[in-house]
Amino acid sequence: MLFLYTVLLVCCAILLVAGIVEQRRHFTNLDHIPSRVLVNGIRGKSSITRLCAGALRGGGLTTVAKTTGTAARFIHPDATEEPVYRKFGIANVVEQIGIVRRAAAYQPDALVIECMAVMPALQEINQSKLIRSTIGVLCNVREDHLAEMGPTLDDVARSLCRSMPEDGICVTAEKDRFHILQEEADSRNCRLIYADPEMVSDEELRGFSWFTFKENVAIALTVAELLGVDRETALKGMYEAPPDPGVLSVERYLTPEGKKVRFANVFAANDPESTLMNINQLLDLGAIHRPLNVVINCRPDRVERNGQMGEIIPDLDPERVFVIGHPAKSAIDAIPAEFRSRAVDLGGDKRDPEEFMARLLEQLGPDSSLVAIGNIHGQGEILLEHLAELPPDDSADEPVAAAPAGRTGAAPAVVEHVETVQLYAPRIDPYQGYPEAYESRYAQQPYVPQVPVQRDARHPYPNPDPEQVSQAGYGQPYPDDVWAQQYHGDQPAPAAPQAHPDSGPSLGQVPSRGLFEPRIPPQPSADDSQQWHSPGEQR
Repeated sequence: MLFLYTVLLVCCAILLVAGIVEQRRHFTNLDHIPSRVLVNGIRGKSSITRLCAGALRGGGLTTVAKTTGTAARFIHPDATEEPVYRKFGIANVVEQIGIVRRAAAYQPDALVIECMAVMPALQEINQSKLIRSTIGVLCNVREDHLAEMGPTLDDVARSLCRSMPEDGICVTAEKDRFHILQEEADSRNCRLIYADPEMVSDEELRGFSWFTFKENVAIALTVAELLGVDRETALKGMYEAPPDPGVLSVERYLTPEGKKVRFANVFAANDPESTLMNINQLLDLGAIHRPLNVVINCRPDRVERNGQMGEIIPDLDPERVFVIGHPAKSAIDAIPAEFRSRAVDLGGDKRDPEEFMARLLEQLGPDSSLVAIGNIHGQGEILLEHLAELPPDDSADEPVAAAPAGRTGAAPAVVEHVETVQLYAPRIDPYQGYPEAYESRYAQQPYVPQVPVQRDARHPYPNPDPEQVSQAGYGQPYPDDVWAQQYHGDQPAPAAPQAHPDSGPSLGQVPSRGLFEPRIPPQPSADDSQQWHSPGEQR
């Protein structure tokens, strides 16, 4: 028995020593990468990862990237990529160690990596032990993974904040819960920067060859600024970045019966808010049209999400709702009663794909649109494979010249297949002004709190409305006379103040540009009872 205890003790000691050696080697690899960008959030992480990597490559920085979304990819400094091998096909945060080791072999200037952890504790480990990012990105807070990070959206916001770097910088495009992110950033001595989507013009968005949002581009531009890449160079690099296999796309097909189908793959936006946003954008741009048909793919391990997809059917008002995957009942039961008659149950874990595809195509109209939502895995992948076998519909619009192979947003061009994605460009100019349908949909949106925004050194954030500032809880507004004297007319903007001693150290070799330091308004007189605050401070 003593011998067995001795063997056990020796084995434990060997494992302990091996763990310490591996950790020290991993930290050494991290030290060989001066700038590390960790991208976290609910939607758009893979897109932002590729945009940031493209912007930095455009600026001449040797950049390695890794995405985790629809198809995990390791992206080399020359923008070539390869799938991430996973033993038994199971994702594990420990794979980040191997990614860092491979990245360090290039001796890169920057590593842009997508956060693959969902559990809050694992998100913190991913940041503090595996990546140790110098710049964090928290793109948005949406209604997803509520079981792990919820139950409320405020809880989700605080859970995502566990990936913020201590004594570092975090970039976000989240406006509704900015105050929560600011509280968490202050507790970590992290400088929080809001990337204003309005800093991206419609003209700049037109340079991309696929659908995207201004928020994603704004975040990438902000990260590029922090790492010393100018705006024009960063945009050029983003235009040339290869798109993600899960990028929002619209394809045209002809069925064997001669029916025309416009198919939109919205599987990547698998929370209700993002799904509606993407489909409404496609409708408004004319990329898809009514009659609209919806496919919901169900997964047994995502029953809650299946129900969420069923609940948004009234907002989409489709002609038919095809439910595939298993259990289909989880989505059908969530569809409101007045719309349930439109549901067609094609689901089942052992359903023959040939059978459900034949029934689906049979019930489509002569010229209709089909939108796929929910989860891509399982029968969703089978759906994409069968649709890809259909002949393309080239009868309607003439193809336009393809823009540089890039990513997000404006009028996507008809291009060669990139991975498995073919992009479709509507003939109309999607940014010629919002159509009436868009205005009617979004004109009565609820109040959104103002967030302190500084777009660049010459254009500080505008003077906020006092009532809105009071509601949002950010400091006090600038007096109109001071604002008019210092920030209007042709007078130059005042010099940015020195960084607060508690604002955290600079990012190693990252140049200190001072572009995003909050401006501190002039101090009031001594008898003034109000205390002024910089935009990021707590009262």
